[in-house]
Amino acid sequence: MRGSLDRSSGARRCHCPAQERKDSGHVSVAVSLPDDIRLITTCPQSKDVPRGEYRERVEAISRWSENAGCDGMLVYTDNSIADPWLVAQVALRATKSLAPLVAVQPLYMHPVWAAKMIATLATLHARRVDVNMVAGGFRNDLLALGDNLEHDRRYDRLVEYAQVMRLALEAPGTFSFSGELYEVTNARVRPSMPAELLPRFFVSGSSAAGLAAARTLGATGVKYPQPARDEAAPAGNQEVDLGIRVGIVTRDSDREAWEIAQRRFPADRRGQVAHQLAMSVSDSEWHRQLAEREDDEEPSLDPYWLWPFQNYRTFCPYLVGSYERVGAEIAAYLQRGFRAFILDIPTAPEELAHSRVAFERAFEAVVSCPR
Repeated sequence: MRGSLDRSSGARRCHCPAQERKDSGHVSVAVSLPDDIRLITTCPQSKDVPRGEYRERVEAISRWSENAGCDGMLVYTDNSIADPWLVAQVALRATKSLAPLVAVQPLYMHPVWAAKMIATLATLHARRVDVNMVAGGFRNDLLALGDNLEHDRRYDRLVEYAQVMRLALEAPGTFSFSGELYEVTNARVRPSMPAELLPRFFVSGSSAAGLAAARTLGATGVKYPQPARDEAAPAGNQEVDLGIRVGIVTRDSDREAWEIAQRRFPADRRGQVAHQLAMSVSDSEWHRQLAEREDDEEPSLDPYWLWPFQNYRTFCPYLVGSYERVGAEIAAYLQRGFRAFILDIPTAPEELAHSRVAFERAFEAVVSCPR
């Protein structure tokens, strides 16, 4: 249940001694995020930007992300947008260390050739390119290309595909693979791949099949999250790294953050209709999980906000509120084992700076008040 917001209020504060000392007037040193927490942004989609402006927009957001200390930038793939490998090349040329996280759909390219793309980019730029394996959630896109595999079977294919990619990138010579869906005999990828530039693998999927695929591959499982309170705490023997995709609008006060969020995401009847249509043709587990939740555009004590998603403005939930309130929600995700955070497409470099503050507050809370 979403409660109404007292716009002058902040998040509930932690009452451990470390926090009380900070609140009593002691100056605290800015907190650096630990190495195991990865912040990743998202590249704009070509369908959302005028053709003549798209390359410059990709370059700009790549630089914003790198300057904000983000580790990488997700590059989408689907039938309706520009090729992610070519977009990744633009991002590489615009930055010095940012790692594009290229979405790879098994239907679009043979896994050995996908490995060759990564090896070629490493040769041209001496940079790492990471891989976000996606099974595909919009059935019409898949059916248009003659693919009718059911939801869980697509994750079976995804696992074999990623296994072939890894073999192709890591094998010192020729390699073979015999699976249910892929057969490779005495193949070799050239140019060769330096070990220090081997990609990190992510698997997108909120379903049990998606998380099982990530576990099998030793990849980071990325999901669209429920509110942190509804996410299960990690088991003591957790076998999979976890990440989430989420947008953030945060400022000094709840009032300011919600005013910005409302301006950015006004009600859009056409978008709501498009969202309902997309839901009807998707077999996404996350869509199913959230079908009964109804948010609106009004401010709330609950920072978790689906209004932009429900108006077809984005595909992830948003966290909205003060640094403390959003930071508290991020801290709850951290305490539940999530370590990779893929942020929505930034609208300005300042947005990434504000988000960074919320993450610093979150880490302070986790350090000061461990559960």
